[in-house]
Amino acid sequence: MAMTLEEFRDLATQVRTSIGGVIRGQEALIDAVLTAVFAHGHVLLEGPPGTAKTLLAQSLGRAVALQFGRVQFTPDLMPGDVLGVNLFNFQTNAFTLTKGPIFTDLLLADEINRAPPKTQAALLQAMNEREVTIDGVTHPLGANFTVIATQNPIESHGTYPLPEAQLDRFLFKLIVDFPDKAAEVAILQAGTPRISEIPQVLTAEALAEGHALIQSIRLDETILTYIVDLIRATRVDAEVLHGASTRAATALAGAVRARAALDGRDYGLPDDVQRLFVPTLRHRIVLGPTAEIEGRSADDVLTTILNRQDAPR
Repeated sequence: MAMTLEEFRDLATQVRTSIGGVIRGQEALIDAVLTAVFAHGHVLLEGPPGTAKTLLAQSLGRAVALQFGRVQFTPDLMPGDVLGVNLFNFQTNAFTLTKGPIFTDLLLADEINRAPPKTQAALLQAMNEREVTIDGVTHPLGANFTVIATQNPIESHGTYPLPEAQLDRFLFKLIVDFPDKAAEVAILQAGTPRISEIPQVLTAEALAEGHALIQSIRLDETILTYIVDLIRATRVDAEVLHGASTRAATALAGAVRARAALDGRDYGLPDDVQRLFVPTLRHRIVLGPTAEIEGRSADDVLTTILNRQDAPR
């Protein structure tokens, strides 16, 4: 029997509660990450050190009962360290694949911008097709394969900016800020978080059912046209050098479906599009010199585009 919207919303609430017991003061961030996971998308978390980016990924892996893997990206990390390598077995007189940490359900790519482009590129096929090719042989990673990557925007020494092709694989780029004062006090009162105590409330099977349910969420033609109009507006805006691709439109539509299901609706609304437009697009556009000279950020430009475009009624 297929999962109902009520069952899906109840499960999502339980996951929020489980993670929220460890990650305090970041309710909006937790909600956005859950939206991405249920939309079958990858997430890039950007924020200063000590804002629980890594802890959030670990907590999610525990609450959703996914196999969790972690790679600490460093300048000397090689693609084989992520994907794995074929090693010669002298007993069998044949090569045997030693799988890398990418063979998991939920992969934490910690400080992804510290690895050189060659190693970053090792994730391109995995994030787009959920499979990897090693020595000419393709290996599936599983339907639930998801990457949560972190990066620190403060430091630039020893980092390598992610290329546009890599960024385009992420459904959301989420900006992680410090919690408010009350939340910080609560964090200190709670002491060291214990991930092992997080209840596993969502199985891999239930997650698959949730993915199927989200695919059934209706987006009528006015919503789809609104999404396309917004995406196309980024391509002709004077402040944007390179606008968003059709993949961005597909990603935004998928996120809108997930957001609607999390709210218990079987249909998307213009409000869903407006809420998700900036986190879906902020890493997919390249600003032109005019915006950079005026000190405008991607969020500023996208907000202007959003306000300029008429929403369907």
